[in-house]
Amino acid sequence: MLETSARLLRLLSLLQAHREWSGAELADRLDVTPRTVRRDIDRLRELGYPVHSAPGTAGGYRLGAGAELPPLLLEDEEAVAVAVGLRTAAAGGVEGIEEASVRALAKLEQVLPHRLQRQVGALNAFTVPLLGSGGPRVDPNLLTELAHACRDCRRLRFDYTSHDGTASRRTVEPHRLVFARRRWYLVAWDAGRADWRTYRADRLTPTPPHGPRFTPRPPPAEDLAAYVSRGISTRAYARQATVLLHASLEQAAERIGPAAGTLEAVDERRCLLRTGAPSLEVMVFHIVMTGFDFEVREPPELTGYIQAIRDRLSRALAASPSAASPPRDGADRTPGTRSGSSGES
Repeated sequence: MLETSARLLRLLSLLQAHREWSGAELADRLDVTPRTVRRDIDRLRELGYPVHSAPGTAGGYRLGAGAELPPLLLEDEEAVAVAVGLRTAAAGGVEGIEEASVRALAKLEQVLPHRLQRQVGALNAFTVPLLGSGGPRVDPNLLTELAHACRDCRRLRFDYTSHDGTASRRTVEPHRLVFARRRWYLVAWDAGRADWRTYRADRLTPTPPHGPRFTPRPPPAEDLAAYVSRGISTRAYARQATVLLHASLEQAAERIGPAAGTLEAVDERRCLLRTGAPSLEVMVFHIVMTGFDFEVREPPELTGYIQAIRDRLSRALAASPSAASPPRDGADRTPGTRSGSSGES
């Protein structure tokens, strides 16, 4: 039985390696008779693999597309190439597939033989990827360690440095890794604070041993992306505000990213912006630089800061000997620029 199972895996690997095989070629590769090949093909079909065949001298066997992805059997060189490619993608080399790359890398590294792990490690140690500038680089080894802890429901211990430089030691129940605005975040239940928290991956240093295992809790929100966005744009700061923007949700989203605030549509022409900043004075500039007219919803004292800055600007204009005339084409709004505020809970 063991010999038959091993032969089936080898047959599946051969079918994945080439577009089409003749029965004689497969029999020669497997060192069996053509009749045994036909029986093994039937067994693969019974297991759900769509193996197609064509009769005649020009015919053969090929593996077709099925309803589910079959397990991929990789040669040594292929496994090394995939692991290195996934590490590059996880580091932000390919936009949009970072989280999936980490999950796939965690699965692959779990089963890589030690000899292949050494090859992958050597390639990564002595090659330098030329990636675009953006968020801080995070070691893929750290990301896979965090992904394993999330998958295995194992407690994590790490030293953490918050955005204001405060150092602390945390013990958490990891839930998910989220990639947002070229930064990696870990969403986890903080055992010491008895609440959900969001941590920047580049600011944590694991302190093994990890464990024990835990029973997963209900997630903090159905939309983890929105939860992380609130954590890095609002909850991380000393002051929070909600303003009504005179712009549609689509228009606002073009200028305000997830790290700058969360947006909620009110109607076709207005939306709510919830955001945070170190102080209300900084908050004023943050909101003004979105480039949209707005109304303060909360906190009420934000209006006082707006009035103070308005008066300061009016005095500056009055004292300027060559104050420019206001535009007459109706374009009287401050030019919008993307805000760069960010942080973490």
